Amino acid sequence: MPVRPSRVRRLRLHRTVQGCTVAVGVLLLVWVVHFAAQKHVTLVVDGRHVAVQTTSSNVQDLLAGEGISLTSGVLVIPAPATQLADGMTVVVSPSPAPNEVQHLLASGATAYYTSPSDVGVWVMAGTQADLADEAIGTVEGSPSAASVGTSPAVSVRAVVLGKVRDVLTNAGTAGELLSAMGIDADANDRVLPSPETPLHAGTTVTYDRVQTMTRVEALTIPFQVQTEFRSTMVPGTSRVLQEGSDGEAVGTFRLTMINGEIVDRQLIGRWIESSPVTEERISGPESMYEGTYDVPGAVGNTQTGIASWYDPPWSGLTAAHPTLPFGTHVTVTDVETGRSVTVVIDDRGPFSPGKIIDLSPEAFAVLRPLGTGIIDVRLSW
Repeated sequence: MPVRPSRVRRLRLHRTVQGCTVAVGVLLLVWVVHFAAQKHVTLVVDGRHVAVQTTSSNVQDLLAGEGISLTSGVLVIPAPATQLADGMTVVVSPSPAPNEVQHLLASGATAYYTSPSDVGVWVMAGTQADLADEAIGTVEGSPSAASVGTSPAVSVRAVVLGKVRDVLTNAGTAGELLSAMGIDADANDRVLPSPETPLHAGTTVTYDRVQTMTRVEALTIPFQVQTEFRSTMVPGTSRVLQEGSDGEAVGTFRLTMINGEIVDRQLIGRWIESSPVTEERISGPESMYEGTYDVPGAVGNTQTGIASWYDPPWSGLTAAHPTLPFGTHVTVTDVETGRSVTVVIDDRGPFSPGKIIDLSPEAFAVLRPLGTGIIDVRLSW
């Protein structure tokens, strides 16, 4: 039975409505997806702020879409391989001066910049292996890669002024890398490995700024104490005949600094403005049953002076000292020869000016023949 014309028209109309509905739905879906993928980014070019809506996935795609080429002398923060996020600010400006580049590296900035020699450096704070591989692939495969050199980019570590940075670069040698960073190392600076060393993945390049300078400083010259022990005085007593006073001097020092820190300080000249005054004392020996380690004229637990020998009524490696407690073990070193002997204090003396210890014949013979009589020694206990 033939279909009536009115029914055919209704069927066609129904199908047309269905088709329009599907088309509108697809368009709506595409619009929603496109709107969701858009990011609102602030682009700062040479100090001018521009609000940009983009669907680019990273900074490099954004700059390419805006017609900005990554050529020599261009600084981009953050690095081109950085993923875009809604609300991000991207700064594009001419490369900083060399001292500003060093400040960027020392402060830990994440940036991309190129040198006039078309050697690129990508400083990526906290670079991880997967992120480095992703960034290298982006750089090598991008249309602008040829404009920053022809060598493949490698991941190396740059230790600049003591700060560690993971770096992506297409520099061929350690010297090219430092040059691209704006670092002009002089003969005093320390570069490891040498600037001619080829770069390979995983290489660590260290740059330390080494400086030498002279500085003039005021100095204090401590006074010395000269003690004359007298057996006629009451044991343990002393009297100051002349007060001592420190002297004053001016010294010139050569300072060696690495990255601003002083690592070596040498006195290269000194002139005395006032000489120290030696303190003079007279003292009785300590009691035969007591003693003190606070020896007049000694520096800490060392004393220098003249040693002699005497013949006590006993034998062995023993010695007499005016103040050290009995039983103290003292190392006696001949200043001229460096030979040493260790003795035990078991007597009092000597009491002659300049002499600080009397050794038993056995102890003195270890250092010099007895016919020598006296020797210059250093005591330590």
